[in-house]
Amino acid sequence: MTRLSVNINKIATLRNSRGGNNPDLIKTALDIERFGADGITVHPRPDERHIRYADVVDLKKTIKTELNIEGNCTEDKFVALVLANKPAQVTLVPDAMGQLTSNHGWNTIEHKDYLIKMIILFKNAGIRTSIFVDPLVEMVEGAAATGTDRIELYTEGYAKEYATGNKATAIEPFVKAATKANELALGINAGHDLDLHNLQYFAQHIPGLLEVSIGHALICDAIYLGLENTVQLYQRQLK
Repeated sequence: MTRLSVNINKIATLRNSRGGNNPDLIKTALDIERFGADGITVHPRPDERHIRYADVVDLKKTIKTELNIEGNCTEDKFVALVLANKPAQVTLVPDAMGQLTSNHGWNTIEHKDYLIKMIILFKNAGIRTSIFVDPLVEMVEGAAATGTDRIELYTEGYAKEYATGNKATAIEPFVKAATKANELALGINAGHDLDLHNLQYFAQHIPGLLEVSIGHALICDAIYLGLENTVQLYQRQLK
């Protein structure tokens, strides 16, 4: 079954908006695990506008499931944070400074040599590696050439096309990318704008899908449905 890793950035955003520690990020992460999630994802950014670097240290010490740290490995502070805390997985995302949210994958061909260097660094520390990529066969092939363990398919394009009712068109490039990843023995993760409406169809059609990372939609749903119920509803979409 595909594993659900819950991104808790939005919990941190809410906490930071008023200062203090309400909601308690660590308690929320533990509750999310207790409600059935298979992992916790965080994406710290240099301005610490949501997840703070200190949060990562506290989460690594506390949570019981896998910790996935996403971020831009061109930032020295991010690299140091990952190496110091040794999460189960690091997901390399090519964010620009001050970027609101991730909006594209790596050009794994153009940045091959750099990515090879970073993949070696993290894998030598015993950390599973994943590269955020667009659903293009050539980018998957480029990722395989870096030695990464996995790719994470950037799914915003799927979500937008799915919302128009064009399910087959929406899923087609992702099936092709996933098929190539399987041929190349790459693990497959996915994330961005997956929700209760489009997740089941995606999971049913992507061969070898190991993990989805979902934050914004899940936390929004929890406002109406409750956090425990929402985590379990997302898990049902993956079964």
